[in-house]
Amino acid sequence: MASQTVVELTDSNFESEVINSDVPVLVDFWAEWCQPCRMLAPTIDAIADEYQGKVKVGKLDIDSHREVAANHSISSIPTVIVFKNGEVQKKFVGLTSKDQFKSTLDELV
Repeated sequence: MASQTVVELTDSNFESEVINSDVPVLVDFWAEWCQPCRMLAPTIDAIADEYQGKVKVGKLDIDSHREVAANHSISSIPTVIVFKNGEVQKKFVGLTSKDQFKSTLDELV
């Protein structure tokens, strides 16, 4: 992970880091072999840096942490889900622009 502000999410910490978070959380579901995921990574890092202190940004490797991916019906990647108060607020599938993420996050913070 390039950015220090991105949290590495796992099956074991997902509930504490995302569901129980007191700030909105943007979760990038990705895999090492996924080229579009790699293309999206700089955007995710930029969002993490820009919204530091207002929004938590995390990445979950679906190959290593299948339970959370299955629970959220992740069938294609990259998928980015924005949570607030433990609830899904918005789901993006495929490459998504920084402006689309920002528009959603700005409504929640």
